Amino acid sequence: MDIEQARYNMVEQQIRPWDVLDQDVLDLLHKIHREDFVPPAHRALAFVDMEIPLGHGESMWMPKLEARAVQELDIRPSDRVLEIGTGSGYLTALLAQQASDVVSVDIVPEFTDGATIKLNAHGIVNVRLHTGDAAHGWADDAGFDVIVLTGSTPLLADAFRKSLRVGGRLFAIVGTAPAMQAQLITCSAPGAYRSVTLFETCVQALVNAPQPAAFVF
Repeated sequence: MDIEQARYNMVEQQIRPWDVLDQDVLDLLHKIHREDFVPPAHRALAFVDMEIPLGHGESMWMPKLEARAVQELDIRPSDRVLEIGTGSGYLTALLAQQASDVVSVDIVPEFTDGATIKLNAHGIVNVRLHTGDAAHGWADDAGFDVIVLTGSTPLLADAFRKSLRVGGRLFAIVGTAPAMQAQLITCSAPGAYRSVTLFETCVQALVNAPQPAAFVF
């Protein structure tokens, strides 16, 4: 396989048509080699328009979803980022290349350990990885400019909104299969938020994600 041709085709045939037109984001997809973050058994699928199994019931997002999320978050060099669900570490790497620093949390220790190795191999040092359950939020008094949830959640925990600094952006996929909506939530003032629905999609839910209250007759 001609890897660079496959990467070019991924960008031009999958990602650009999905309204990812920010040249900085497109350049980033050429810079950070996705195949290095894919499990070795699935390396041949690194540039295919599909989710890639990671084990533990989890998957990498499709390339176009990763790219679209990064574009929508409009990350700045001074931004502090929180990622819920480290997974392969690929999206973590994309975020880290654009931000000042990234805090990434995963409930699966093997994902945290694997991402540490891969990020170090790429010389990415502005990431702090934690193993823990962050489906309901992640306590950090400093707050964040950008938050991204890599698993869906039937309900979005309010703690995430409260962790946004003013001007901060939160990307989350909210709802249950088959009707989930990718939302961009912006903190416009202390305690004030506006939400925009970007598109519909369907991804694996976060482990222990908040659930709607059961209706009792």
